[in-house]
Amino acid sequence: MQALRGLALLLLLQALGEALARGFSLPLPGPVIGLVLLLAALRLPALHTPVAAAADVLLSNLSLLFVPVGVGVITHLALLSQYGLRLLLAIVLSTWVGMAVTALVLRALLARSDGGSQGEGEGAGAAPEDRKEG
Repeated sequence: MQALRGLALLLLLQALGEALARGFSLPLPGPVIGLVLLLAALRLPALHTPVAAAADVLLSNLSLLFVPVGVGVITHLALLSQYGLRLLLAIVLSTWVGMAVTALVLRALLARSDGGSQGEGEGAGAAPEDRKEG
């Protein structure tokens, strides 16, 4: 039952994102806006369990989601033979760019996290024998 609640919540947020994207003529796709809304909604602890249950169900059946892609590839083999190398190049380059951007963002966030935690309470992490009482 929790998985159905979570799936309903995911679909509701996606529909809300789509409505916002179309209603305000936003340049972002509705599902992306829905994911941002989901990120905000996950701050509520009551939503963690249903969303986690829905995610478990979706991940356990992830292989089924590749069936339509496989059928599409088989259906359009002529296009694949014509544009296959270009598609492969675009996929490889976009994957590399995505990984590089992710690594750079992670590095920046880690540096920001390390710099902020060290500057705030320098004596907090010291061993008890290193602290001066006075």
